[in-house]
Amino acid sequence: MMSKADNNSVRIDLPDWIAGVEQQLPASLETAEQRMSVAISLAEQNLRHGTGGPFGALVVAVGSGAVIALGVNRVEPQLCSAAHAEIVALSLAQRRMGHWNLSETPHGPLQLVTSCEPCAMCLGAIPWSGVTSVLCGATKADAEAAGFDEGARSSRWVEELDRRGVDVRTGVLREQAARVLERYARQGNTIYNP
Repeated sequence: MMSKADNNSVRIDLPDWIAGVEQQLPASLETAEQRMSVAISLAEQNLRHGTGGPFGALVVAVGSGAVIALGVNRVEPQLCSAAHAEIVALSLAQRRMGHWNLSETPHGPLQLVTSCEPCAMCLGAIPWSGVTSVLCGATKADAEAAGFDEGARSSRWVEELDRRGVDVRTGVLREQAARVLERYARQGNTIYNP
């Protein structure tokens, strides 16, 4: 039974296995492929451990490659439709940086790396977060082929983010990222669309 205080707060907890992943990370993820490999590994481990949906994300310092925060999808375990991997990673980075605006950190420009292109909700959060770039693995079409509803998103979303000062690169290790989504759907896991 939840206490009254619990009903008046929201908290998203990462699964216990994330601490081990963080400890094993190199000091720097220099290339887009290295960064995406981590995002895909997070998605795979979330699936393997049964701790959420098949999506992983991280926030890294663009210049140094230092990892600021990791995130995985926690929608079902946390009973929170907003607990997408991107939102979790951005929120944790903001907490660790002590500021809601990730453009104002001692690490310089920050980048969101996500195992799948952002859904409509996550897309809306990106420019307001302060990150200056985004790397994406699987595509919206890959997520929808697995059964997920990614919401309404302009076909010009990359150009729209660019106009707002956010550089986007899609399709990084796309095949590997899409395989995680396919495996999730094939195993009969919950596709948590309304």
